[in-house]
Amino acid sequence: MREPAFWWRKNGGSLLAPLAAIYGAVAWGRIQAQGKPAGVPVICLGNLTAGGAGKTPAALAVARLLLAAHERPFFLSRGYGGKLAGPVRVDPSFHHAVDVGDEPLMLARLVPTIVARDRVAGARTARAAGASIVVMDDGFQNPSLIKDLAILVVDGRRGIGNGRVIPAGPLRAPLEIQIVRAQALVVVGPPDGAGKILDTARRFGVTVFHGRLEGDRNSLAALGKRKVLAFAGIGNPDKFFATLTEAGIAVAARSSFPDHHRYTAADAQALLARAAAENLVLITTEKDHVRLAGDPALAALAAHAGILPVRLVIDEQDEFRQLVLSAAKRN
Repeated sequence: MREPAFWWRKNGGSLLAPLAAIYGAVAWGRIQAQGKPAGVPVICLGNLTAGGAGKTPAALAVARLLLAAHERPFFLSRGYGGKLAGPVRVDPSFHHAVDVGDEPLMLARLVPTIVARDRVAGARTARAAGASIVVMDDGFQNPSLIKDLAILVVDGRRGIGNGRVIPAGPLRAPLEIQIVRAQALVVVGPPDGAGKILDTARRFGVTVFHGRLEGDRNSLAALGKRKVLAFAGIGNPDKFFATLTEAGIAVAARSSFPDHHRYTAADAQALLARAAAENLVLITTEKDHVRLAGDPALAALAAHAGILPVRLVIDEQDEFRQLVLSAAKRN
């Protein structure tokens, strides 16, 4: 499903305001519920809004800090888009995106990853398997687990769009209700559209960090001066296209798909044909590429499409590390 364009326009979505009020009230009630302890510290990465903000790169950045400190982090994810309810430990050599979702496949390349729709059961599975800390790549609005550190991630350019709650706007719950339950906010990219969020965060004493997505240097160097056809089915494809452009890559053509899009044989044929006709190199995200694996109809696209891994770089790296490691020492 594609997000409506009016979400990102000032005063858009006014006709849906009554429905948004109901959705917001339900979300408020849900967020207020008391969670259960996991038995190990829990760090949660979440989005204020529907759509991509950089949450998964932020989760990976947190896990790398924990690994460097000799912790044993496990990721915990709902496994959006996958058919397995779990708890199940993700095996990238066996599972496909249709089983566990695309994000868990990416996460499992770094540290053990548990997919579970029941977050409490998932956390218990992680603890039994040896986790010293659980990192949630989603679930900020899910109250079932007590969170020792909640970090919200927002796209600095897009901010919160029209500031309305779903379905009138992109917010998953009213802004203040979400901000007050977080300890940190990471603004990814230039903060041009994040003024209201920053003001609200500071008013509630939430620590603000600034970050940027950086493409893998080897992947960028391999592209050189060649023109590319960039395609992505993530929450905010424009963020991927911007990362390429800012790195000096000549993006001659773009193809956007809905978040977590399941590519079809027709999609693959169209992308391959256009790239061949226009003499372009195909490039996509890690998250998109894992969705191509395991389907013979997509094998040619998977083989021809380059991947641009990205990392989240935090400007206030020392302070961010201290915040994360302090949470790891709780319980």
